[in-house]
Amino acid sequence: MKILKSLMVTAAVAAALMANAAHAENKKIALVVKALGIGFFEAANKGAQEAAKELGDVEIIYTGPTSTTAEGQIEVINSLIAQKVDAIAVSANDTDALVPALKKAMDRGIKVISWDSGVAKEGRLMHLNPSSSPLIGNMIIKLAADNLPEGGDVAVLSASATATNQNTWIAEMKKVQGNYKGINVVATVYGDDLADKSYRETQGLIQSYPNLKAIIAPTSVGIVAAAQAVTDAGKIGQINVTGLGLPSEMAGHVKSGASKSFAIWNPIDLGYSATMIAYDLIGGAEAKPGAELKMGRMGTVKLDDNNEGAMADPFVYDAKNVEEFAKIF
Repeated sequence: MKILKSLMVTAAVAAALMANAAHAENKKIALVVKALGIGFFEAANKGAQEAAKELGDVEIIYTGPTSTTAEGQIEVINSLIAQKVDAIAVSANDTDALVPALKKAMDRGIKVISWDSGVAKEGRLMHLNPSSSPLIGNMIIKLAADNLPEGGDVAVLSASATATNQNTWIAEMKKVQGNYKGINVVATVYGDDLADKSYRETQGLIQSYPNLKAIIAPTSVGIVAAAQAVTDAGKIGQINVTGLGLPSEMAGHVKSGASKSFAIWNPIDLGYSATMIAYDLIGGAEAKPGAELKMGRMGTVKLDDNNEGAMADPFVYDAKNVEEFAKIF
């Protein structure tokens, strides 16, 4: 009996050691977002968790600052370096400010990629765009122009003034502005991806531009705040709010008429793909021009000369389909 008990104890200890060893081998991938509490990034985290479950040996650390600042992200990144994570996938609040911290991470052997909103090339191995910037830029102004056959004044409500993706999309939008007859972009303001500030900035636009016909918000926080401000001002039917948003957050505003249509890619797929790419790099894949990195069920992404790759075109949501997709994200 004593021998049997001894064997059982030995087996239990061995099993525990094996379990601990397996746990210790898990790859730690940090998904660093612009700020916590934003629906777009929470949806991206769902995708990251889906990828981790599929891979089986990945632990996702979903983290970010409480507000959309570079300083907050730098603090988070330094903490992750101390935790010795295997990879950092960041949606950046500032293209340049994060570079020193991310270079430090790479010097420690951490694989660094950016996604959604990029960092400068020297601060990451590759960048994953949700779509191509020219397509997004054209889409957001087209969404406004499609409902303004005679043209009119349009304003932009962006996230932060240093948000890489927002600035690129707005620049691409202005390149094709001349393709849309009579569309006059009168102002660009910044809500810093804060609901209350975005709401106040929209109020300011309504007061400053009495002939305003549309507000383009290429930010999921800003578009909801702008739609609410237009609603509260009694301007439904006079000012159309469009841009990039989540179906679950915009369905009510489409139903009310505050927004005729908007666009977005699937943030779940974006978080999933970023995680899969980080895992591929941890496993030895090399990020270089022409390389194709694995994205699981999303296929592969091919890198350009700047080590950037893009997923898919933005998809348009309106009264015909928004309720269906609101059940998903």
